[in-house]
Amino acid sequence: MDATFWNGRRAAGVPDSLAAKFGDYADMTVLDVIDESVRQHAGRPAFTCMGHTLTYAEIDRYATQFAAYLQKHTNLVPGDRIAVQMANLLQYPVTLFGALRAGLVVVNTNPLYTAREMLHQFNDAGAKALVFMNMFGDKVAEVLPQTAIEHLIITQPGDLLPPPKGWLINAALRYVKKAVPAFSLPAAVPFKQALKQGADAGAPSRPTLHSKDLAVLQYTGGTTGVAKGAMLTHANLVANMLQVKANFEQVDDSGQKIHQAGSEHLVAPLPLYHIYSFTVHMMVAPSTGDHSILIVNPRDLDSFIRAIKPWPITTFVGLNTLFVALMNHPKFTDCNFSRLKSTASGGTALVADTARRWKEVTGSDIGEGYGLTECSPVVSSNFAGGKARLGTVGMPVADTALKVIDDQGRELPIGERGELCVKGPQVMKGYWQRPDATREVLDEEGWFKTGDVAVIDEEGYVSIVDRIKDLVLVSGFNVYPNEIEDVVSMHPAVESCAAIGIPDSKTGEAVKLFVVGNGEALNSDDILEHCRKHLTAYKVPKQVEFRSSLPMSPVGKILRKDLRDEAAAHA
Repeated sequence: MDATFWNGRRAAGVPDSLAAKFGDYADMTVLDVIDESVRQHAGRPAFTCMGHTLTYAEIDRYATQFAAYLQKHTNLVPGDRIAVQMANLLQYPVTLFGALRAGLVVVNTNPLYTAREMLHQFNDAGAKALVFMNMFGDKVAEVLPQTAIEHLIITQPGDLLPPPKGWLINAALRYVKKAVPAFSLPAAVPFKQALKQGADAGAPSRPTLHSKDLAVLQYTGGTTGVAKGAMLTHANLVANMLQVKANFEQVDDSGQKIHQAGSEHLVAPLPLYHIYSFTVHMMVAPSTGDHSILIVNPRDLDSFIRAIKPWPITTFVGLNTLFVALMNHPKFTDCNFSRLKSTASGGTALVADTARRWKEVTGSDIGEGYGLTECSPVVSSNFAGGKARLGTVGMPVADTALKVIDDQGRELPIGERGELCVKGPQVMKGYWQRPDATREVLDEEGWFKTGDVAVIDEEGYVSIVDRIKDLVLVSGFNVYPNEIEDVVSMHPAVESCAAIGIPDSKTGEAVKLFVVGNGEALNSDDILEHCRKHLTAYKVPKQVEFRSSLPMSPVGKILRKDLRDEAAAHA
């Protein structure tokens, strides 16, 4: 059997290729997707935030006003970069769609970035404009003189909420000193003022865009070095949207489609500036006319649960740490799970015990998927129902080729571990202004080297073993941290954990385990005894350290790199 998989086995109803379902889509842009969404779904609820819902027509009206402002009240021209730095607010889709309507390139920016991180991204992208929340204005003021940013648009969380609710929320936050620190940016234009000026300026002109044009500069998380901007074109984003939609064609045993366009209520707790959430809620949901419930702060579990409780949620998009936190909250079971039929997990490995508990609490299986920023991001996903295979990230989406290679670049047979490589229409154009870094991961044939260790079985199911750089070599044996963490997470007194490799005089490397308990009595002997029951001897951690928390990225990934850096510094 050929080791390269173009597609695995399809679920019932899922097309083998995008062309078979959607025809010729090669020239489509994101603007075409937005236009079609508004035409088909104008009156349907699009986004809900803090209890207020906007329809697709209302979102588009605001976005059109914002586009007119950008075109007629700034010197920005198509192709210029505009950074967007905000939480999951109604202003986000308005800003995104408006910026694209003006022909600009969107630079998604984490609002929790430090000033140093902001400065790097703004300057690396060459951003000329910035839309930001007032809650982070002090950092913007700090870095602004060192950037090329010429236009500032400032928003407050309640700007698109009706009065008096919006006024009260904005006023309340201003009285909380830590919520809105003092800063001075007199040149910043208030978001609502920009919308009014855009409305008064008349309709914006439609930019001339091509599918190969850059749409989004999506920066990598920076966990493997300096953050790099993945150049995602209109073609990349449209293709990945259609790949996800193709999986929506799956039918159940009765012949009914799993996904009912225009009738789905999606929970959106992951930040929209992250490519996973961006694609699901800003691309796929609008194209199908579905409704996204935006969660401003997923760590505020009380507010989170209040936000989703009124809705018969049908789709939940999250990741392992979030699932665990919600299930540990006493009021989570009060939510309406009667229509929940799809739970998607991505961004980090799903723990088997988490999937089991989630099924018991909500009645929904978790389908784990896999993707990368550089792939817009979806590479593979599990199907719904009995086609999902726990412990794998499913099968490649339509028109996606996968292979695994050894450290010499040679393709390996099915069933062997190696670096996963991806080829498909969703793979990025390259890294922004970094041709050398691009050549390291993207060859002339279009194969992207993911840096992840994977196994592909004979049916096309993919298992991600680990990051190559996270592998621990103990006496010549490969040890994969994910396996250890999965085992340790099974212990009833463990809330979260992380495994790394540390130098060892006898074995070359040894495993060090960091553990966060859930409050029950727990010591290192308990952990080691548990590990010995489930792991061969060389995989058992040599050191166990208890922590109150573990370093995490904004989307909930445990940062092993930070733990390795700490261990190296102490050594």
